[in-house]
Amino acid sequence: MGAVVRKSGLPPEYFERYDENDDRLFYLYPRLTAHIDELARCAVTQLIREELPQGGCLLDLMSSYVSHLPDDIPLQRVVGLGLNEEEMRLNPQLHEYVIHDLNANPQLPFADATFDGVVCTVSIQYMTRPVEVFAEVARILKPGGPFIVTFSNRCFPSKAVRIWLATNDRQHLELVRYYFELAGGFEQIRCLDRSPHHWLSDPLYAVVGRRVV
Repeated sequence: MGAVVRKSGLPPEYFERYDENDDRLFYLYPRLTAHIDELARCAVTQLIREELPQGGCLLDLMSSYVSHLPDDIPLQRVVGLGLNEEEMRLNPQLHEYVIHDLNANPQLPFADATFDGVVCTVSIQYMTRPVEVFAEVARILKPGGPFIVTFSNRCFPSKAVRIWLATNDRQHLELVRYYFELAGGFEQIRCLDRSPHHWLSDPLYAVVGRRVV
C-alpha cells in the first residue's frame, strides 16, 4: 500500500517532530537569543527593504522579540503573530500582537486582503501545516503583496519537522517553493541566496512570492 498523502501533497510523516508535546509549553518562556548572526540579520533587513511596499500594513508571522524590519521604510501598522507574549511585548517594531499557535490552528485571525506584506523570519522549519498556513497568507494579503520567507541553517532540532532535518539548504529552498505552489494564490515565486559574503557568517536564504493580482 502506498504512503498516506495529505491534501497538501506531502506525506504526514514528513511533518513529525522529535518533540510532539504542545508547542505552547516549549515557547512558554521567552528565548531572547539571536537565531542568526548580525550579518545574516542585516541581509534579512535588506531583503525586506527591497520587497516591502512603503506605508502599508505588515504581518510578522511567527514573531519574536525582533522583527528585522528596516527603520527607513515607514509602515502604517505592524502586527506580530506568535506564541510567546513576552517576546512580542519586548519587540519595539510591533504596533500590536496576537497569541496564536499555527500548528494547532493554521487559520489566521484576520480578514481577507488585510496586509500589504507578510514576513516569516527563520521559523518556517517549525511549521507542521505549512501549505494550509501559506494558503491563509494568500487570503489575507492584498493583490501583489509579498510573502517573504527567510531561513538559515540553524534550528531547534527537537521542534523542526522531519523533512527539514532530512534535507540540505538548497533542498530547503525547493521545499519552501513547493509550499507556495501547493498553497496556490501566489505568483513570481523566487528562490534567493542572500548569504553574506563572509566565511564566519550564517547563510541566509529566502523564498519570496507575491499574491496573485
